[in-house]
Amino acid sequence: MKSITLTQLSYITAVSQYRNFGKAAKSCFVSQPTLSMQIQKLEEELEVTLFDRSKKPVEPTAIGQKIIEQTQVVLQEALRIEELIKTEKGEISGSFTLGIIPTLAPYLLPLFLEKFTTNYPSVKLIVEELQTQQIIHQLKEDTIDAGILVTPLHIKGIIERPIFNEPFLAYLSPNHPLLSLEKISDKDLSLDDIWLLNEGHCFRDQAIEVCKKIRGNNPQRKNLVFESGNLETLKRLVDQKFGYTLLPWLATMGIPAAEKKKKIRVFKAPIPIREVSVAYSRSFLKKSIIEALYKEIASSIPNELKNLKTRDRVIEISSFK
Repeated sequence: MKSITLTQLSYITAVSQYRNFGKAAKSCFVSQPTLSMQIQKLEEELEVTLFDRSKKPVEPTAIGQKIIEQTQVVLQEALRIEELIKTEKGEISGSFTLGIIPTLAPYLLPLFLEKFTTNYPSVKLIVEELQTQQIIHQLKEDTIDAGILVTPLHIKGIIERPIFNEPFLAYLSPNHPLLSLEKISDKDLSLDDIWLLNEGHCFRDQAIEVCKKIRGNNPQRKNLVFESGNLETLKRLVDQKFGYTLLPWLATMGIPAAEKKKKIRVFKAPIPIREVSVAYSRSFLKKSIIEALYKEIASSIPNELKNLKTRDRVIEISSFK
């Protein structure tokens, strides 16, 4: 058997990912004929057909799928050699793609991005706002290097490294009955006048879990139903005298103290919290960048979150139930 090149292996991995020869070629920065020729050459060398080209989108054959899975291992190990050399030289450099969930992105990114890019100018950081399931999928496919999301996930092959615990707060409309309380509990809440994020956002499920009730229990439901993909939109609805919503602590940082007293109520212990972590594949690369990223995020977290006591964290809200 003649030698198989890493380039050929990267081409079949790209076709497996995009299920399209044209898109795969574009992602590899080569022409489609070049990519197709190299894959055909590999198939002839191996004496197997890797892809069923009669199907749209293209699908790996049974043996092709097995070879692709092994190819991913080979490519990861090849990249690990480069990572070992960089580590030996003390270099923290290269391209790094980070996924982050929408309920963290606008509040957490401003805390550490400037410091990270200043301290590590040789790292090209690419940040993508993705929902939890998208991050999990892309970690498995090795199309992102790490994700910042809510854990625990309990998913084989993904490592979770907790950074901080974030409390939930109730954001209330003017004259809302819960404003009469200094602190609230989950038993005070109802799904009948709460505004929720739409399906696909893990924070939606977490909010429902805190409420511990079934939507529609109360016959006097609001006659306006709206679900958004943005916490800021929900806050504005609440400001217009519509019910209440739950917010993660970081989403309230920009609200003046006087306004917080009028709109926000904290929970009694046990406080509902969510655990925020950096997650990456078990066969992860770019260890030095992940360590640097973790360090910068952890150091940027407000002391109030760092000092959240374990005894106050009885109700832990998972990303999945």
